[in-house]
Amino acid sequence: MYRNMVEWRDQNPPPATMMIISNQVGSQFSWDLVRLQQRTLYNLFLAYSVRPVFSIVLSTSQEWRWKELLQNKRSAPLLYCKSCNYGSQRLKKFRKHLSSYNHAREEGVTTVYTNVERVTADWGRNYKATPEFATAKIQVWWDMFDCPIPQGYDARQVRPSIEAAFKELGYSGPVSITAYGDHKHTPLQALSSTGVHVAHAVPGVEYKRMAGDVREWHADNPPQTAAIMMVISDNVDIISIGLVKLLQENKYNLFLAYSFRPYQMSYLLTSAEWLWESLLAGPLTKHSLLSESESSVSTAMFHCKLCRFDTISIDNFRAHLLSDEKHAQEVSILSLSLSLYLLFMSNHLSN
Repeated sequence: MYRNMVEWRDQNPPPATMMIISNQVGSQFSWDLVRLQQRTLYNLFLAYSVRPVFSIVLSTSQEWRWKELLQNKRSAPLLYCKSCNYGSQRLKKFRKHLSSYNHAREEGVTTVYTNVERVTADWGRNYKATPEFATAKIQVWWDMFDCPIPQGYDARQVRPSIEAAFKELGYSGPVSITAYGDHKHTPLQALSSTGVHVAHAVPGVEYKRMAGDVREWHADNPPQTAAIMMVISDNVDIISIGLVKLLQENKYNLFLAYSFRPYQMSYLLTSAEWLWESLLAGPLTKHSLLSESESSVSTAMFHCKLCRFDTISIDNFRAHLLSDEKHAQEVSILSLSLSLYLLFMSNHLSN
């Protein structure tokens, strides 16, 4: 079934609609199909006799229970034998075919595929930019807890290094970067002087805030406008359900960077991936760094994601993090909530 569906997609480019009637979509098809849908989107209908226990990451146009569909009278269907390439609308004739010697012989020599052949498993990474995406805007969400600035590394070099990697693949659109982390000890002046926006958070909270920012960014980018999302993190799976929905329903591409390669391929379809340290070790010279960032004046925004505090002043931001009573109270509440949650999960898993 899956092989036939992939062949049909190759022969019928969108706009088109496909429908799958099966209880196995979530367990058998979804990983590969969701990657196909991220590259080439079809309207997708699903029907099943048992509603999936876990939500399927596939975006569907409509879903039905099988019994609901059978209540509607339709014309007689075509009964088809894939092994013999035989079809009939007469049930009696079709049953006769299934009990025939010719059918038994074909069944005996037909290769049986017990596993779904994943057609996207060998898709490469780091594709050259297509004309549609070459000048598209790029939004980067950077988790500094997982991928910090290396010791001794010039923070002013982060943005130029990332942009150089984009340009090597042919992407030259405007880039916006937001760095999430505990910014009490971040080199704010150097980082913000290159236009990197700063978002203060604590471990365990950064992904919730990041997911919220992704939703806000999507609201500002029309569905049919080409745009690129990039996540720099070792834990992109935490927000992957939201990302994969956007990738299926919008004209977006996805870049990833991480400090170590994932042990298995994600169902997120990416156009480019990098190791964090190799990304920072791009082809930059000291001259190019200085020419792109001669000013030490901040050109970025500073956000405290714990208190909903925003400012364009580094001094005001530092004062807020170090001495603001409201901020200290929010940190205490979040730390207590996180500790209680971890304790609950520990007890739950031990039982």
